[in-house]
Order: sequence, then structure tokens, then C-alpha cells
Amino acid sequence: MSFFTVYRRVLGLLAAEKYLAIFIAVANLLVAAFQFVEPVLFGRLINLLASSDQVPRARLIAQAVHLLGIWALVGLAGIGANMSVALQADRLAHRNRLAAMARFFRHVLSLPPSFHRDRQSGRLLKIMLSGADNLFGLWLSFFREHLATFIATIILLPLTLMLNWRMALALIALVVLFCVLTSLIIRRTQAAQREVEKYHSELAGSAQDTLSNVIVVQAFTRLGAEISHFGSISRQVLDRQFPVLNWWALLSVLTQAASTLTVISIFLLGTWLHLQGQASVGSIVSFMGFATLLIGRLQGAMGFVSRLFFQLPTLADFFGVLDQENALPEPAGAASLVVSAGEVRFENVSFHYREHAAETTPTLRDVSFTATPGSVVALVGATGAGKSTAMALLQRHWDCSAGRITIDGQDIRSVSLDSLRAAIGVVFQDSLLFNRSIRENLLVGRPDASQEELEKACQMAEALPFIRAQAQGFDTLIGERGATLSGGQRQRLAIARAILKDPPLLVLDEATSALDAATEAKVARALRALMKGRTAFVIAHRLSTIRDADLILVLDEGRIIEQGDFAGLIARDGAFANLIQAQLPSGPPQG
Repeated sequence: MSFFTVYRRVLGLLAAEKYLAIFIAVANLLVAAFQFVEPVLFGRLINLLASSDQVPRARLIAQAVHLLGIWALVGLAGIGANMSVALQADRLAHRNRLAAMARFFRHVLSLPPSFHRDRQSGRLLKIMLSGADNLFGLWLSFFREHLATFIATIILLPLTLMLNWRMALALIALVVLFCVLTSLIIRRTQAAQREVEKYHSELAGSAQDTLSNVIVVQAFTRLGAEISHFGSISRQVLDRQFPVLNWWALLSVLTQAASTLTVISIFLLGTWLHLQGQASVGSIVSFMGFATLLIGRLQGAMGFVSRLFFQLPTLADFFGVLDQENALPEPAGAASLVVSAGEVRFENVSFHYREHAAETTPTLRDVSFTATPGSVVALVGATGAGKSTAMALLQRHWDCSAGRITIDGQDIRSVSLDSLRAAIGVVFQDSLLFNRSIRENLLVGRPDASQEELEKACQMAEALPFIRAQAQGFDTLIGERGATLSGGQRQRLAIARAILKDPPLLVLDEATSALDAATEAKVARALRALMKGRTAFVIAHRLSTIRDADLILVLDEGRIIEQGDFAGLIARDGAFANLIQAQLPSGPPQG
């Protein structure tokens, strides 16, 4: 994104509060106008005092009091305008910072796994926080400090031509020189600063990746290596940042030099004009006041522009994420899914990841089957055979590349995503728990569940005894990803969460993989009770757990190569029987 494109969007985010922004702009116009008037009044007062020997004393005092009274009114009005700007700019910036974070957060959560797969959560978090902080700082400093500078430069500075065009040209030359130098520096360093921000993001991603695997770092004595890697990226950041800083330091020096030369030029020019009778002492004083005021503001504006420049890559990343389109479009006014019986049909479904479509074999190829209402369908096969991908398509984490999936005759692409996913309960292979209390984790799928329903679901999942043994019971915090619990306890909570949701369709992805044999038997009974009357899909590597499945689909390289019930597939002595043989070396079980 270009410099001006990004900052048009920065201001565009304030569209919902455009009237307040206009009010602040008008207040800034008044601030700039009052600041313009003060040097004029001061110059007139100097002229009045310079002519004191030519004006009667009483008249001199009256004129001086009159000018001082106007000056006092201008000062008070300026204070009022400044207070309005400061108060409203603060509130505008704070409100919209949180609004921008909420917008970013909501948008990222709505994006499909195809977006999140290749992006580290640490980098996304950095983009959100850095982007929102930069937006806040820009809005605040722009409306509270620098808008008045731009107004004075664009509107009020030309008015100085009416006072004395010769000295006004010196001031205008300062502004033109400042703008030219700033533009040249921005063009010179824009690409380099983007490179710096790329390494900043890499640094954040590396830190997040290491912190999330701190146990591995300690277990494999990687502390020194990870610190060295972090230091290596830090050095690359500095190697690319210092040349950029050198250019902006040069601009600062040149701007200060130009400012000093302008003040000296105005003084010398004013003195010469005064000697020629073309400028009064008061006008010289007024222009010196203008120059001092403008120099201070332009130096502040230079800092603001340099900050805009340094923040450009971060803001471009922020808007880049907001511009990511959801790969799962939802039709306007999409109807809610209505599950009457629970029949699920895969009709010639094929799928491949779009970015690799031209170079890899599809993950699923021409998959067709029907899950009758209330049946249990098991998906088996080697790792990468397409089992999890098929279930991801059912939940519309991706869309089919070809074919379609229907639930009770409704194409899942024609219904709302929320209604589709609300109808499916999932127990993942990884428990995927929040760093919240046990109660909050259980209520994810059904926030209005009662305590009695919570306890019943946990009892069915064999989770209630260990929950009651916790210091704070259901209100116990379980740490990031449930770190304070054992693997079996985390899995039982995930099962209880699905039981509590009470959905018409179920997906069990190795739901009992983390349980010991005794607990697995108990939970299996609960799951069978839960699956009764519901259409359920079971992804299983431990094939002994799917004896009672109504339909077993054997997948290999994205195709269904066998299907049937347990006994029939064993009798066929094909791929499924070979998988069983591999797991049970003593020979496949009979029927």
C-alpha cells in the first residue's frame, strides 16, 4: 500500500464519528486562527509603543488597552478551543482504538483455517496490538496537535502575504523546503522500513513459537540456541533500521538549519525593508513571531510525519489482514440449516488446497457415501488419507473443489455457517481448551446450560470425579490449553463439552485417544449413549473401537477404497483386514 492510501484509510476508520471529527477540525481551525492573530496584535502593540512620542498619552493608553483587551479575548478563546480539541481528540482516539481492535479480532476469528494455517498467532497478535496502538497515537496527535499546523500552513500562511509579501515569501520558502526534504526522505527509505517491519514480525513470531514450546526448549537444552536465534533476528532488525534512522536524522538537521536560516533571513530582510521604509518594526516582530511559531510546529510536524512513515508497514499489515476475504462466502439472507432426520450425503466430493492445486494430488477425490439418519460412520486409513479433511469439509472449514455435501437434502453451502456448525458437535484429537475455568470451557457450545446439566454431561464423560476434586470445582482455572490437567482429563472435558451441546450430528476425532483402557471403556459407553439417535462420524486409528459402526469407510490417498461393516470388511480380507492385522499381530478378530 502507498503512503497516502494507508493514511486515507486511517482517517476513513473514523467515518462513524465523522461529525465529531469535523467539530475537532473546526476547533483546530480556530486554534490556528487565534495563533495567527496573536503575532499581529503583538506587532501592532509594538508599533503603537514605537509611535508613543507622536500620540497623545490618553489616546495611547486607550489604544493599548483596546489591543490588550482583544489579545486577552483571543487568548481565552484559544484556550477554550484548545481544551475542546484536547478533550474530544482523547475520547475519539480511545474509542476508535478499541473499535479497531474489535473489528480486527472479529474479522480474524471469522477467517477459515486456510488463512490461519500458515500464520502464527503471535504475528497476528502483534499486528493487532501494534496496529491499534499506532492508530491511537496517530489519531490523537493528529487531531490534538498537528491538524492545526496543517491548517495554518495551508490556509493561514498565505494570508501573511497581505501583511508583507516579501517577508511572507521567506516563510513560505521554509515550508516548501521542509515538504520537499520530507518527501525525498520518505521515498528514499520507504522500502527499507518495510523490510525492518518484516523482521520485527519475524521476531515476534519466533518469540511466540519458542514460548509456546518452552517445555521442549528446556527438555532438549535449547535455551542457548533459541536465545542466539532471537539475537540473530534482533541484529538483522538493527542492521536494517540504522540506515533509515540516519536519513531521518539528516532530515532533522537540515530542517533545523533551514529554520535557523529562515529566521535570520526574515530579520535581515525586515531590517533592510524597515530602512527602506517598507516595513514597520511591528511587522518585523509579527513575522518573527510567525516564524518562531511555525518553526516549532513544523519541527513537531516533522516528528509526526516521521512517525507516520515508521508506522506505515505495521498499518499496511493491519489493513492487509482486514482486506483478507473469507474464502467461505455465505449467500445473502442464507437460511438456517434445519436438521429433521440427520441424513448426510457426500456426492462426488473432491478437494485440494487452492494454493497447491496445480502441483499436488487432491486431498479427496470423488468421495461419495450416505450416512443414514442415526447411523455411526467410521473413517479409517493411514495418516494423510483424507479422514480429517472430509470432516473439515462437513463443517465448512473449506469448501469442496467439486461435488457437494448435503444434510437432509440441504447443500451446506446454501445455509448459514452458524446454523451449520451449531448442528455439529466435535471432539477433537487435541482437546483445544481455553485458559479459563472448567465451567467456561464446558459452556462454550451451550452458554445457558444449568448446573444440573453440566454435572450430568460431566458424569457421562467420566469427568465429574476429577472436577469435584479440584480446589475450586467447576470454577478452577485450567491454564493455557488446559495445561494444569492431564491428557485424559482434558479429553474428558472435551467430550463433556460435546455432550452438553447436544447436537444432532457428531464428529469424534480420536475422541478417546488420550484415555487409559479402564476410562476409555466407561467413556465409550457414554459416547454410545450420546450417539444413539444421532448421525455420528468417528475418525479412528485404534480400529478395535469401531466394531459397532454401521458403516466403515476405508480411505487411501483421498479415495474410498473399501466400505462396509466391521464383519464384512474382515471377511473381505482386503485393506481393512490388513490394517487390523497390523494392529493385532496375532491375527484379525473374527466378526
